[in-house]
Amino acid sequence: MLEPRARPLSVAPAEEPGDDRFELPSDHAAVTAAVWDGEGTNGARAAQDTLIEETPVALVYNGISHAVMLTTPSDLEDFAYGFSLTEGIVSCRQDIYGMDIVATGEGIEVRIELATERFAHLKLRRRSLAGRTGCGLCGVDSLAAAMRPVAPLAHRFMLSRAALARALNELTHDQPLHRLTGGAHAAAWVAADGEVLLVREDVGRHNALDKLIGALLRWGADPANGFVVVTSRASYEMVHKTASAGIGALVAVSAATAQAARLAERAGLTLVAFARGRRCTAYTFPETLTA
Repeated sequence: MLEPRARPLSVAPAEEPGDDRFELPSDHAAVTAAVWDGEGTNGARAAQDTLIEETPVALVYNGISHAVMLTTPSDLEDFAYGFSLTEGIVSCRQDIYGMDIVATGEGIEVRIELATERFAHLKLRRRSLAGRTGCGLCGVDSLAAAMRPVAPLAHRFMLSRAALARALNELTHDQPLHRLTGGAHAAAWVAADGEVLLVREDVGRHNALDKLIGALLRWGADPANGFVVVTSRASYEMVHKTASAGIGALVAVSAATAQAARLAERAGLTLVAFARGRRCTAYTFPETLTA
């Protein structure tokens, strides 16, 4: 089983010296900063606070930079696998032959060796994603590209409220980066009985989900055997990524969007939001919720 927390990176130095504009923090995911804590000038006091890190990460396929995302620089191998799958760049982990993570003067490059056939397909549909933190649809230059179709799921996942309550309780103890910084989203892979098997965290909710999906892809997990819980809202892009990975249910602790509910209906995905213990709101396929 993969370790359910952000893991340190093994980062190679750039082939050419950088200009020192970017320095990878020693613990990668968070840094400590001096702050002033309190109210007003007289009541404030010097203190230390821990800030979540966000770093520009370029995904480079066969030497061509395809996307630049601001992400927390941990579990970047998982992020690259997950992004590649949910963006339709690969269909299985065997489509990626190799990967190197390299710190440069401006950020981090994840250099991915892609199968020739998949790279040819990628060149036909390249799009620029440089933008805000894990914003999902940044840089898409057409409506058709923004509203990408997703294949209907082959299975309907039966989700019990008891499993949901167990998962939400366990997840509160499996977010070390959020406990440290207060600034991380989490995405969790949960077994049918509610056991949290895997967690990934990131400053961006889309990034956290991509990291989780990438870890599942590398792990060889069967998407029919569990569901996803996210500590954020459920947007269109979150539903799209979940369905693209073949996962049948997405649970969010916050709200769902109208476009997310429409896509979930078309994809055959059970979409649940406002999850609190056994209580939740089902936006699609309420018959899949059991006691």
